[in-house]
Amino acid sequence: MLSAGDFRRGSLFEMDGNIYIVVDFQHVKPARGGAFMRAKIKNILTNINIERTFNTFDKFDEAIIESKDMQFLYRDGDIFYFMDMDNYEQTLINIDIIDKTVGYLKENDMAKVSFFKDKVIMVEAPMFVDLKVIDCDPPITSEGAKMQYKSAKLETGITIQVPVFINIGDVIKIDTRNDEYRERI
Repeated sequence: MLSAGDFRRGSLFEMDGNIYIVVDFQHVKPARGGAFMRAKIKNILTNINIERTFNTFDKFDEAIIESKDMQFLYRDGDIFYFMDMDNYEQTLINIDIIDKTVGYLKENDMAKVSFFKDKVIMVEAPMFVDLKVIDCDPPITSEGAKMQYKSAKLETGITIQVPVFINIGDVIKIDTRNDEYRERI
């Protein structure tokens, strides 16, 4: 059991049949009355953030989430096929669950797949991925020493901002946490 007074960023708990993660929290102790927790929590299944106030003694079941490294095999429409490398079982995952991770996965890439009660709830791409630029805007003329960026479409279909010296055919490293260009490979 997890009490609201024990909330920390990243704490996972069950409430009303849903799984929540604590995004931010604040312990409040007013001059009169009992202390309480003001928390910003995110529903893992629906990706909706809510703010809620809890009594510090409110108790919740901790959410036990199992994570596995799985290999992305291929995509068939809105269904993605992943394989567990330990037992070679395949798992089918709908595009709704994969969310923005879809733009970082190529066939045979590894991803972290999280399960709650044998149901897939989240797919995380590796922190850094290398992707090829297939289309980009022409270079912009230089205006001083300020770093300039342009749009580039990558082999998986996503578009990010890259420095002006990046060309079609370049392979670049991307930080998947914030969709930012890191370096040219």
